[in-house]
Amino acid sequence: MTIRSLLIANRGEIAVRIIKAAKALGIRTVQIYSAADVDMLAVKLADEAVEVGPPAARKSYLNIEAVVAAAKAAGVDAVHPGYGFLSENANFADAVEAAGLTFIGPKGDAIRLLGDKVAAREVAARAGVPTVPGSAGRIDGLEEATAVAERTGYPVMIKAAAGGGGRGIRVANNRADLERHFPQASAEALAAFGDGGLYLEKVITRARHVEVQILGDGENFIHCYERECSLQRRRQKVWEEAPSFLLPQDAREKLCASAVALAREVSYRGAGTVEYLYDDETGEFYFIEVNTRIQVEHPVTEMITGIDLVAEMIRIAGGAKLSIAQERVKIAGHAVECRINVEDPVRGFLPTPGRIDRLVVPAGEGVRFDTMLYEGYAIPPFYDSLVGKLIVHAENRDACLDRLARALADLTIVGPPTTVGLHQALAGDPAVKGGAFHTRFLEQWLETEFAGETGRTAEVA
Repeated sequence: MTIRSLLIANRGEIAVRIIKAAKALGIRTVQIYSAADVDMLAVKLADEAVEVGPPAARKSYLNIEAVVAAAKAAGVDAVHPGYGFLSENANFADAVEAAGLTFIGPKGDAIRLLGDKVAAREVAARAGVPTVPGSAGRIDGLEEATAVAERTGYPVMIKAAAGGGGRGIRVANNRADLERHFPQASAEALAAFGDGGLYLEKVITRARHVEVQILGDGENFIHCYERECSLQRRRQKVWEEAPSFLLPQDAREKLCASAVALAREVSYRGAGTVEYLYDDETGEFYFIEVNTRIQVEHPVTEMITGIDLVAEMIRIAGGAKLSIAQERVKIAGHAVECRINVEDPVRGFLPTPGRIDRLVVPAGEGVRFDTMLYEGYAIPPFYDSLVGKLIVHAENRDACLDRLARALADLTIVGPPTTVGLHQALAGDPAVKGGAFHTRFLEQWLETEFAGETGRTAEVA
């Protein structure tokens, strides 16, 4: 079928991104919004907007019945879930399809299978993809967890079997930690995802987080190379790059081939991401999970490949075959994305929603700013603090970091505190410039380098 209209079941910058891609394809757009988001940029840009509930996400953006009813009432052909909210909810995908509409993403069964991290590990094993040493499946209580931890060796990571976003995860360095953190992780997972199931993985001490972008139409599957996502705070990505700058070519080829093998194993349809840990010391990589949706960091892949991933998702959902053959996907230059949040790094990253009094967006060759902001906009306090992404592309990584530093200097957001200053400090840090970082680097750096820098700034002020 040809998709002529779609409903965006999300908000913020990803809603704006989807609207722009849809309009470029000549598709009518309908934006849902909560009572708190009536002034949202996506509402202003869409052809039509429909309120679906009060500010609380569970009563609006997470309300499957309300979202599907809005889609049916608006007469759309399809629903795009974006990321977060209902994007990896198999029941939502099923409900959209049951209403006679097209869900822009994998089928509910595929989301259900890959969304359960334990089941996804089993799929990866069948596809020949190496997994992190740990439990064979879900852990049946603390006694079994202790046995697995003693077999694999500490430290171990306790992880939620369902969900993502860094929730339901704890690190246990010894048995006492395991006994304390295991029930905490289970309770958090149950509250966040409605599933308190856990599994265990051995902690790869100096790992880097590398992920591969995949596209599939159910019969044909390709990769769009990898992204480096090792700069994280509390297991939340802060800064992403493409390609991974220290990955040897042979490792890149194996990594990307394994992601395609996994996609083929489940006849994947749409855009997705296969995430790995890469061990710098051994050169080995291990499967972590699959995200069955568009990722926050997808723009860096678009910048180095020239592929519009959101548009490709829409075409595939409409029944088109992949328009790109693997041999046509090439890496051109280097790209970096900085997540801009309304948070105050000096005060423990406290969320700081408020009114945008002035906004100056950097421009020029190789500079892109995906955002939900405009001057006069009052950011509501009910949702995620991500308000924009500064993406920069250049012929190589050194040139990209130079361009990024200039773009960050030009980015002006007057109003609530943001993380722009944090990214300026990172862009100028010798270790970051040299690529000498791993998944634990940023939290250590925040306690030393950035803490010292912000302290000196405060003294001067």
